[in-house]
Amino acid sequence: MRIAFRFKNPSAKISLLFFAVVLASCNTLKRVDDHELLLTKNAIYADEEKVRNEDIHSLIIQNPNSTLLGYPLRLNLFNLAKQNPDSSYQNWLYKKDKRKERLVKLLSEKQVDRLGESFLVKGLSEWLQNIGEPPAIIDTSDTRRSLERLKAYYSSKGFFNNNTTYVIDTLKRSKRAEIDYKITLGKPYMIDTISDRVSSKVIDSIYQLTKPESLIKKGQQFDLANFENERQRLTSIFRNSGIRNFQESSINYAITRDSTKAGNDQAMVIDLNIDNLRTRSNNDIKTSEYKIEKLKKINIYTDFILSGEEDDHQAIDYAGYTIHYKDKLRFKPKTLTDAIFFEKDSIYREINRSRTYRQITNLNVFKYPSIAFETDSLQTGLTANIYLTERPKYSLGMDLDVTHSNIQQVGLAFSPSLQARNLFKGAENLSLTGRLNIGSSNDQSITATDNRFFNLLEFGADINLTFPRIWFPFVNTNRFIPSYTLPQTRLSLGSSVQKNIGLDKQTFNTILGYNWKPNDLKKHNVELLNIQFVNNVNTDRFFNVYQNSYERLDAIADSYDDADEYPELAENFVANDSSDSPELIIPSGTTGFTEAIINGTVTSTSSDFDDVRSIEERRIRLTEDNLIFATNYSYNTTNKAGITDNSYHRFRWKVESAGNLLSALSHIVPFNEDDDGDLLVFSVPYSQYIKTEFDYIKYWDLSRANVLAFRSFFGIAIPYGNADNIPFVRSYFAGGSNDNRAWNPYSLGPGKTDEVNDFNEANLKLAFNLEYRFPVVGDIKGALFADAGNIWNVFDNEDDPDKTFNGIDSLADIALGTGFGIRYDFTYFLIRVDLGFKTYNPAEENSKRWFRDYNFSNSVLQIGINYPF
Repeated sequence: MRIAFRFKNPSAKISLLFFAVVLASCNTLKRVDDHELLLTKNAIYADEEKVRNEDIHSLIIQNPNSTLLGYPLRLNLFNLAKQNPDSSYQNWLYKKDKRKERLVKLLSEKQVDRLGESFLVKGLSEWLQNIGEPPAIIDTSDTRRSLERLKAYYSSKGFFNNNTTYVIDTLKRSKRAEIDYKITLGKPYMIDTISDRVSSKVIDSIYQLTKPESLIKKGQQFDLANFENERQRLTSIFRNSGIRNFQESSINYAITRDSTKAGNDQAMVIDLNIDNLRTRSNNDIKTSEYKIEKLKKINIYTDFILSGEEDDHQAIDYAGYTIHYKDKLRFKPKTLTDAIFFEKDSIYREINRSRTYRQITNLNVFKYPSIAFETDSLQTGLTANIYLTERPKYSLGMDLDVTHSNIQQVGLAFSPSLQARNLFKGAENLSLTGRLNIGSSNDQSITATDNRFFNLLEFGADINLTFPRIWFPFVNTNRFIPSYTLPQTRLSLGSSVQKNIGLDKQTFNTILGYNWKPNDLKKHNVELLNIQFVNNVNTDRFFNVYQNSYERLDAIADSYDDADEYPELAENFVANDSSDSPELIIPSGTTGFTEAIINGTVTSTSSDFDDVRSIEERRIRLTEDNLIFATNYSYNTTNKAGITDNSYHRFRWKVESAGNLLSALSHIVPFNEDDDGDLLVFSVPYSQYIKTEFDYIKYWDLSRANVLAFRSFFGIAIPYGNADNIPFVRSYFAGGSNDNRAWNPYSLGPGKTDEVNDFNEANLKLAFNLEYRFPVVGDIKGALFADAGNIWNVFDNEDDPDKTFNGIDSLADIALGTGFGIRYDFTYFLIRVDLGFKTYNPAEENSKRWFRDYNFSNSVLQIGINYPF
């Protein structure tokens, strides 16, 4: 989505200038008294070396006021607010004689009083205080508390004898100061001796097996974090070795200084103690040895209600499980047991409990499950009770979204849906979804024929059937894709119709795919069959949509528009009101002229012939129907620890192959051919290519909600066999709100070309994005960005050297856009407005590529939802 942005109205410049003057005139020290100091910086020094670790800096209680690119915006907004707007209003009201009397006559006594409560009088000040930030006045009590935190932190790292102090460094500028926190570390304490005492024999036998992997080792510097991590490690091992009720509090450490080491006061003795199980009974605490528990019985309740009516249930035994149900069992027993990772006569493992929760939830036919365990008085075995509550078999839904895309400025999407669960008693889920999207575009090729605001239309329907397993005939996939990876098979059919989007098209697709997740950080996806048929409807509109191609063809035709010299071409032209030269009629004239040149009906120069043939080849490629019979695999991985983690990376790799199966079948089943020798399926030449993509994203947390984000993308699609080009729907484009934001969608490239009026695409793409994100005020965020990249043609039927990738030298065609943006965070989504400037434009002459259009009149305003990457 894009909007042209120009400052043609001088009042806009005046408003910006006024706003800048107001902010610049704010007094940062307005609320700082003479005996107070404004904190401008904190610095930490450990043994005279400056500490830059953000985790350590977070221990400091009092921080300087936040800044926007070095400017204390929130502090100055706070200073703009009146401290006591009520008294200020009263002073103004009585400042001049009879002012109140005149206002009362004009309004009323009550309205004059309410005026003091209005937004401009009181509300504005409250709003400025809420979004602003009070001055960070140095409070030495907070400084001393920060020292205590720093001392405790370094003590936890083994520096028990550290000394801390602080210095308030008064700056040359009045009422401002920095605080330097100084820590003298001293010698670190080292682990010299490690001993252990384990009360339970079972625990001791397990511990001795895992002792070599301990995180606490002799000769290691003391670090409290290692002790916490070792406690968690041992707890996990015990709970996954049959000790279901192991208590983490049973693990404790006795840490003493080794007095036998003469001259080495930093030697430490570590005594690991693992106590017995502690239980409370009748206000008495009893201890007993831990025991390994085995599952003697596993009950599955499929119709559990919180009130509990288990006595009315019927039960069947299946593969070591007892399945309880009421009236009728609505699930295949194997479906239920495959989701349970506990096995009869096996020891208890905590990981099996987690996997059971995860898999049952993933079935999407039950509400969140409940698992409870029972032991008899003799503790001869463990009984697992798994309580399931079925979701409604049918459910209706309706989604309403405000959308944007590379084509439409704004769109409204309606998506009614029907979901049927457990269709064949194997937790198969069927969903039927309708789609209606109306949108608005200001693209000239669209507004020329439809000037309504909502001039885009897309509608369609999809049907999806999912199975909670890998369905592959004659192959047992459980051996290499175990059920704890949440395997799923998806079969989908869909169709859509587009109007006023490109050439308009009808699309039919079907997918047979599989996906599985070994853990929360990795995901595999295979689409064994991805069949897509694209039927371009209004092919006669090609030269209306691809205006640059029309302008090139019409410019060539100017040499042949003399009706006396070329009477056979006269019917292809019509008079042009804005020019002395006639122009080609769309589509009859463009078709007639092209055929005349290519067929040799009229004599043309070799240059004109080559150019017309190139334009016609592009028209045929973009208007012909496409049949894509593909298989693909994608792999996604990340190390993001949670929703608040801002230091992580994400990687995606995808490979796709199309047409190979049909090519193999052509040796068995004879296919028809077109005039170019391409094989046809349903009268459409099928596509054949190999395609791969690499997408890498990296985030760095720079402190205080400041984030640096980087993205790199490489994609290439190589046609071969039955095709010499890539279908439009599988090709790449450059520009737009999620790509290079200094260019409109489809307007950048290929290479050094500048065909701004076409939907430019190619089969090779490089993209790099760097964005610095920072808070501004409240939920408003800001960003500075640099976007680089381009698209090229390679290994296809395009021979224009300006469009093709010709080696290292073509990297000089990488475009660079820079700019800034404002975002508003609604918590669940984010509205983004970015302003991009063409910094390096490869479409210009070599001497004019840098900063040629670096101004507001040539900038591009991009509006998007959520972050671009």
